[in-house]
Order: sequence, then structure tokens, then C-alpha cells
Amino acid sequence: MTTQLTTTQTKAWRNAVFLVFALPGLALATWVSRLPAVRDSLDIRIDQVGILIFGIAAGSIVGLLLSSHIVARLGARRTILVAMIVCSIGLALAGVGATFGPVFGVTFAGLLVFGFSSGITDVAMNVSGAANERALGKAIMPIFHAFFSFGTMIGAGLGALAEYVGLPIAVHLGILAVVMIAGTIIAYPFLQNENIGADGQVSEDAGHQTWRDRLGIWRDPRTVLIGLIVLAAAFAEGSANDWLALAMVDGHHVENATGALVFGVFVTAMTAGRLGGVVLLNRFGRVPVLRASFVLAAAGLLVMIFVPNPWVAAAGAVAWGLGAALGFPIGMSAAADDPRTAAARVSAVATIGYLAFLAGPPLIGFLGEGVGILNALLVVLVLCAIGALVSYAAREPQRTARAEAETDTFVDPGIPSA
Repeated sequence: MTTQLTTTQTKAWRNAVFLVFALPGLALATWVSRLPAVRDSLDIRIDQVGILIFGIAAGSIVGLLLSSHIVARLGARRTILVAMIVCSIGLALAGVGATFGPVFGVTFAGLLVFGFSSGITDVAMNVSGAANERALGKAIMPIFHAFFSFGTMIGAGLGALAEYVGLPIAVHLGILAVVMIAGTIIAYPFLQNENIGADGQVSEDAGHQTWRDRLGIWRDPRTVLIGLIVLAAAFAEGSANDWLALAMVDGHHVENATGALVFGVFVTAMTAGRLGGVVLLNRFGRVPVLRASFVLAAAGLLVMIFVPNPWVAAAGAVAWGLGAALGFPIGMSAAADDPRTAAARVSAVATIGYLAFLAGPPLIGFLGEGVGILNALLVVLVLCAIGALVSYAAREPQRTARAEAETDTFVDPGIPSA
């Protein structure tokens, strides 16, 4: 059985996905903005703060690994609803643990739940966003990810305001949890079935795979190649998130405030790149844009590392941000090209990509201790080169079909095929 979505339904779905992407960004930035207050309230050391952060990362990886099975069972729409509500509960629980008692174990448990449900939400919202992109017939995934960035910007601003007025952590995170649940309930009715093809028709029979089929997606070389694209993009983005401000302070000897400002410029450049990148994607396609993006990120990184003038280095950070903007969302779109395997492949690709957020910070920190933080960032260039080399794996299905048709045109009919 198939149904055809109307233009109004498709646009309402798009707007709902905008909101769905913004809410996790809002939640994450809310937590990060109150981390110093949480540290003070729990009266813990830096290594114990690292354990709290690891709770989010560990929960996310488990959620990512299970997400394809959950999406297959519930569908992306209901998965988003359930996972976002659980995510909100986890965040509120972390706030309670950090405020009343305070109790480290309760805070850690809340963050573990928060990370677990965030990982599931990440896959479900990317599957829904990619399906909406197919329904619209044009690239829009980078804009969805830009709304995640908007959420982080708003969350950081509200976090600073909460600190300024002395709002208790539990109250702040509790309010945010209510906002997340309300926003999810508002978006839910407008989300649509993710089993939509390039013809704009929804097939109720698509996407029904066994758990062996879903695990088998890891044996597909295209899954690994797209995963490498996402890994490279995540490493380029994550290394800046973790180390750019410190690299400017220690490597270019600027003030702490200037280092923070350069990081803000990087984040702004990434957001602008995601908003404007859809124009390039719709005109040139994924592969040329991906290759140009990785080259631009590498060029900006080289300027930031080797040019001693801090303002020129800051300009390099802008190029780095623009170059790092599109790899992750393009990888998510490519992973979800086939509705039948979308949830499984997005889950696998996201898991590979998230390894960058787990392994990247300690790797660069270890190298930085020995060779300096600026030189340590050279490792990002290796990932950019790998991303550029395997970019062909993200080619759109219609472009692949067109290339094959053109190739077939020149085959001598008198020569039998192998």
C-alpha cells in the first residue's frame, strides 16, 4: 500500500524536523553551560568531571548501536517521541542529582540515560530528516543540522543567563526538560513515515528487515566508506570544539577571551556553511562539495597552525569551520538514501562517526603534550585527506544511475558482457 504526501504535509514535516533537531542542541548546550556549577556543587575533581562526561559518551554509543532495531520496531516518528521524552527525564535527573544531596551517582545515572536516549534520537531524527529530503526532492539536511547549532547557541545563552541570576541547576534543567517534552509533542503530529521513496510515495511495506539484515549492513563496503566520511567530518568538527580555543591561547599567545571568541567565530562559520551549503549541494551534488569542503578545512587548518599572526590564524579558523560544516549532514543523507536500509545504515555510520568524539580529544591531548597543541592538530589533516578520497561513496543514487546509463550507451553490443 502506498500513499502520496501533499506539499503542505511535506513542508509541515520539514518544519517539525527543524524543531526536532534544535531541541537536542538546546539540551546539550544547557548541560555544558552548567558544567562548572555542577563541578562546584558536587565538589569533584577534574578527573571525576571526565567520568561524568564519559557517562554521556558511553550512553550515546550504546544508544547508537541499538537505534536501528528500535527504529525498525517503532518507526522514526514514534522513536523520536519516546527517546526525546526519556532524554528529558535523564537531563532532569542529572539536575536533581547535582542539586539535592548532591549525589554524584544520581547525576551520572541521569547523564547515562541522557546519552543513551540522545544516541537513539540522533539516528531517528537523521532518518526522518533524510526521508523529508527525499520527499522535497532537494538537499536540506545541512539546514537541519544548522538548527541543531541554533539550539546550542540558544542553550549556551540561556545557560549564561541562568548562571548570572543564580538559578539552581535542578530548576534550570527541569525547565529545559519540560520545554523539550512540549516541543516534541508539538512536532510529533507533523512527522511522517520515513519509508518514502524518491517518487514521493510512502510505502507501508518498506523497511521491514530482520535483525540479521540490520547487522549485515556493516558488511556493506559503502557503509564503511560513508562512515569514514562522517568520521573525518566529526574529527574536524570535534577537534575544534575541544581544542581550538586552547590552541589559540597556547599556540598563538592570545588572551583567554580572544581564544573563546575565535571558537565562537568557528561555530558561526559552521552554521553559516550549513545554511548556505544547500545551494552548492543542489547545484553541484554531494561528491564535488564534499571534496571541496575537506580541502577548504585542511587549508584553513594549515593557516591556523602555521601562520603566526593571530588574526590571520583566526581567518584560517573561519575556513576550517566552513570546510567542516557539511561532511556530517551529507554523510547522514547518503546513509539514508535507501529507505529499506536507512535506519540500519544511519546507525552504523553514526557509530563510526562518534568514534571521533570518543578518541579524538585524548589522541590530540596526548600528542599535544609531546609536540605542542598546534602540531598535534596536524592529525586532523590526515582525516581530511581520507574523507576527500572516499567522498565518491556519498554519490546520489540518481547520479549513479545516470552515470551507469551513460556508460552503457558506449558498450559495443557485439561484445558479450562478462
